[in-house]
Formats: sequence, structure tokens, C-alpha cells
Amino acid sequence: MNNEIYLNHPTFGLLYRVCLLDEDQEIFTTLYAQRLFFLVKLRANRVSFEPISRSDARLLVETRLRHLRRTASVEDYQELHNIYQLTFQ
Repeated sequence: MNNEIYLNHPTFGLLYRVCLLDEDQEIFTTLYAQRLFFLVKLRANRVSFEPISRSDARLLVETRLRHLRRTASVEDYQELHNIYQLTFQ
């Protein structure tokens, strides 16, 4: 199954979703360089982009991995773990 999600940033162009954090927050990165990270918040038909550091993005993904390991299916955890390895290692 292909779960790739993209979003167009007004300045940086096409962004790739790294991780869903909760119902209204996701982490995106620039598509090709994966050097700029954004915390994207979806609220009341509004999208906001908050730039975050690579280390902050990594920490948020690691927190999500711990949560998935405790509560979700093995497939969800493994999928995010693979994305984590490709993005941060």
C-alpha cells in the first residue's frame, strides 16, 4: 500500500510527509534534500507551517515510534521505523 502524502509549501515547494503525530499535526520535510522540516498544523480549514530543526523532528518521530510500539499494529510501527531510518540515519 502506498501511503505517501505530499503538500505544497508556498515558498519551499513540494513537501513529503514523514509522520502523522496526531489528528491535526504532522511532520513534513522538503522532498529532495530532506534538510528542512516543518510541523504542519491543520486547524479549522487552515494549514500552518512551523519550521523545526532536524533534531526536533527526529525527537518527535522517536516519540511517535514509542507510542506506536505500545499501542498500534506491528505494520504501522515497522512502516514508520523504515521511514525514520531513511530520513534520519
